[in-house]
Amino acid sequence: MQFEAVLFDCDGVLVDSEPITNGVLRDMLAEQGWELTPDECFRLFVGKAVKDERGLIERHTGQPLTEDWLAWFRERRNAALEAELMAIANVHEAVAEVHARHAARIACASGADRYKVELQLRKVGLFDYFEGRIFSGHEMPRSKPFPDVYLAAADALRAHPASCAVVEDTLTGVTAGVAAGATVFAYVPRGDATVFLQAGAVAVFDDMAQLPLLLT
Repeated sequence: MQFEAVLFDCDGVLVDSEPITNGVLRDMLAEQGWELTPDECFRLFVGKAVKDERGLIERHTGQPLTEDWLAWFRERRNAALEAELMAIANVHEAVAEVHARHAARIACASGADRYKVELQLRKVGLFDYFEGRIFSGHEMPRSKPFPDVYLAAADALRAHPASCAVVEDTLTGVTAGVAAGATVFAYVPRGDATVFLQAGAVAVFDDMAQLPLLLT
C-alpha cells in the first residue's frame, strides 16, 4: 500500500542507544542495591520510560524513586550518549530515501523525553529530517505501549493512522503502533522475530537498507 506518512521510533531504530542507556540504568540500580545482568536490565526496561517503572524499581531497591534520582539518571545518561552514541547501520541512507519518497511526511515518535530524542538526532546527523516533527511520549497522556504518541504524530502530519507506517524495534513499541491502527514494521537485527509478528507487526527486517523497499 502507499503510506501517507512514516513514523519512526528513535531508540534502537534510528540510534543505537539502548546498550548505553541500559548500562547507565543498570549501574545506578546497582548503586541502589538492585543487581541486574545486562540482559536482565534490557529485558525489563527496553522500550519503556524509567519513570513509568517506578513501582518495579521501588520494590526491588526498597527506596523511593525520587525526582532528584530521575534527574541524576538523565544527566548521566545524556553524558554517556554524547560520548558514545552511534547511528543504526545504514539508517542515514534509509531515512533520506523514505523522506524523499514520502515528500518529507515522516516523524519521530519516541517514548523518551524530548531532550534525549533531540540530543540523539543531532548527535548522529538526523535532526534535519525530523525537525518540527518530533513527538515525545513524556508529553502525552500515556506513553507506549499506548498509541498516544503515534496518534499525535499522525494527526500533526494530517495522515489517518491506518494509512501510516510505523517502524519499531520493541514489543512495547509494536503494541503502540498496532493500537494506533498503523501498519508496523519491526526492525529486529538479532533475536526472535516471531514474537514481533505475533504482536502484530506485518514484517520483520534486520537491515535498515531494506526499509525503503518494504515501504513501497
